[in-house]
Amino acid sequence: MSRVVLASGNRGKLKEMQQVLAGTGFELLLQTDFEIVDAEETGLSFVENALIKARHASRETGLPALADDSGLSVDALGGQPGIYSARYSGEGATDAKNNAKLLSALESCDDRRATFVCVLAYVRYAEDPLPLICQGLWRGEILREARGENGFGYDPLFYVADLDCTSAQLPAEVKNRNSHRGRALRAFVEQWHSSISS
Repeated sequence: MSRVVLASGNRGKLKEMQQVLAGTGFELLLQTDFEIVDAEETGLSFVENALIKARHASRETGLPALADDSGLSVDALGGQPGIYSARYSGEGATDAKNNAKLLSALESCDDRRATFVCVLAYVRYAEDPLPLICQGLWRGEILREARGENGFGYDPLFYVADLDCTSAQLPAEVKNRNSHRGRALRAFVEQWHSSISS
């Protein structure tokens, strides 16, 4: 079993990732269990921020670290809220405030296309010159009103035509099979196994 620190304090994210990684030989530990404070996300892309967080967690614990940087990219808004998805509505941002701001920004817009993005960065040690970088994309569109009680963030507004429902209307196991984070995690496991067998 490989002990890996997850560069997050989000237990919901930990649970979601553990479900996807079950049986793969990873034991994920939250960085907050080591009393590590969050790294300052100064990057300008999902990749940069994921790497900043992974290197910080590894440096503080001496363990391999996995970090994700995720968000929503809306076509009509030039990719916003993007890397600022969690704090889109400013200081004191909440899911409700972020969703309200998004709906307001798209109020008169017919192009509702959007993509959930997840970039994962894995480092074996803090200064690892060859980190594993994986990404997962989940395409959908933004509804004009929320639907569903599951999930978090923009899930109630993110409609997936193939499944004819929002992300927030999906059971966890179905969401994990389809979501941006689920796709990135499966790509990560595949890359990780390739890297240790080559």
